[in-house]
Amino acid sequence: MKPNFNIEPGVLANEADFTDDFFQQFNLRKNKQPLELTDAISKDYLFPTFYGDVTCAIGVFLCDYDKAQAMLPHPHMKPVAMTKGRAIVTFSCYEYKQVCGVAPYNEIAMTIPVMVDPSINIPVLPIVVDSLFKKFGYYVFHMPVTSLENQIRGSKIWGLPKVVDTIDIGVEHGFSKTTATDEQGNEYFSLSVPTSGKATEFEVKSNLYSKLDKTLLQSATQFKGSFNVNKYMDRLWTSGGDDSGVMTIGPGPSGDMLRNLEIEPQPFQFRYASHMNACFDLPNEKYRAPFNFTN
Repeated sequence: MKPNFNIEPGVLANEADFTDDFFQQFNLRKNKQPLELTDAISKDYLFPTFYGDVTCAIGVFLCDYDKAQAMLPHPHMKPVAMTKGRAIVTFSCYEYKQVCGVAPYNEIAMTIPVMVDPSINIPVLPIVVDSLFKKFGYYVFHMPVTSLENQIRGSKIWGLPKVVDTIDIGVEHGFSKTTATDEQGNEYFSLSVPTSGKATEFEVKSNLYSKLDKTLLQSATQFKGSFNVNKYMDRLWTSGGDDSGVMTIGPGPSGDMLRNLEIEPQPFQFRYASHMNACFDLPNEKYRAPFNFTN
């Protein structure tokens, strides 16, 4: 999908389209004030933002722990520790075909699973049973989107590091392939996720962490869908290995950033859903980070 730099006045009035039971558990509300997108256009969105008929392809990989730590905005935020001095990096590729209030767009959420100011950074377990760990969540370090409107929304409301790129997503020969190309024409990231696997039902609510100015924000994200899952648990005991060919990191500043994480070429897990429902809420007003930012 090519970037959409058009910002039309008015909020898309499509909330009546979100009739699935998943959406009925939420009460839509407006933010404290409309969001200024341009000098001439402000919009009064409804929250949480609903996403219907979402195609989702997720790749989970192991990377160098210290490199992941360096990506986080504060030393008291810790990557979830894995075996052999590693952490996890996740690439979640979305086709948002139906979005409440805005036009469809594509997005890639590149995140590091973290514990915020943990007394003990217990290895592996927070990934397996995240509901038991209140300090667990995902920190977004890069988030390309195909929509300028959503880039502005993400930056101003949540402090998310969104950039407007070309993101192509398609299914061919049993794989969902996602490719991200920056404004200079660098194809800096591609990921192929198998569309087949063990059918697994997910209904997950997680915390997403982001930094807005000098404040750490915590925002709830939730999704429900049937995923085809492939797990490679032997990666816990092995490292390195031949290039599996499922992920390519190309040239450009974003590619350099990903290369610096020293991501292992062998995947740890894949998930694919051809249809899921999801939502993303405003930052939790009651959340207070257990540390301060000095810069």
